[in-house]
Amino acid sequence: MFSKTEDEWGGGKPNVWRERKEHSLLMRGHRKAAKFLTEQLLEREFDVAYAYKPLHHPSLPHAFLNSLLYLDYDRRGFPYPVVPFQVNCYGRSVISYRGFISRLADRGRELDPPSPSPKRIFKLGAEVARIFRDSPYRVALVASSSWSHAFLNDQTYRMQPDVALDKRMYEALTRGDWNVWTDTTLEQLELSGEHELLNWYALAGAMSELGQPCTWSDFVETYVFNSSKVTAIFAPTK
Repeated sequence: MFSKTEDEWGGGKPNVWRERKEHSLLMRGHRKAAKFLTEQLLEREFDVAYAYKPLHHPSLPHAFLNSLLYLDYDRRGFPYPVVPFQVNCYGRSVISYRGFISRLADRGRELDPPSPSPKRIFKLGAEVARIFRDSPYRVALVASSSWSHAFLNDQTYRMQPDVALDKRMYEALTRGDWNVWTDTTLEQLELSGEHELLNWYALAGAMSELGQPCTWSDFVETYVFNSSKVTAIFAPTK
């Protein structure tokens, strides 16, 4: 616990590095590599969108930013250029409420179009792996998300995440049993509040394509907080 008040910190709780909300970090992009990837995906019939600057957010969204903060945990600076690659993982249910939580069992609203299917995102990740494998770039692929979210899981009245499905997907991840992943449907993921797992599907597809086994992993389950946490490393074997 820190002794300073919220006002002294500039509003809100301080983070673990005692940084105020006004604190900023410079993160570099790689326009050339990003344009190369976009061009290659479009030529291979993956109709990805792209942008040269954020439209609705002044900086990187937290899914990207938090990953970079943790990768530079010792605060030595993060010198590596980054290409943020967003996946529409929320689709019909969450986007239809514009990012806010809905009333429990409210089925009266008009839903938005769904996310891409898990299989499609898995194939996208595999294509990204093929593109960079044959490129001049040295690349680390990073997936960032929590797994089942309690506030999206109506099966437990939004009190608990779907830990059982978390465990099933985690065990398949560590075994490299990608059939379990590709056989799981979007409807199953949405029913269990696993929307954000679609971010990991892209990584799973890439690791499947490259034949990279999971070399280290950790699963932190919870029934009292919002979501389970998974960390995994697929270290290069060549």
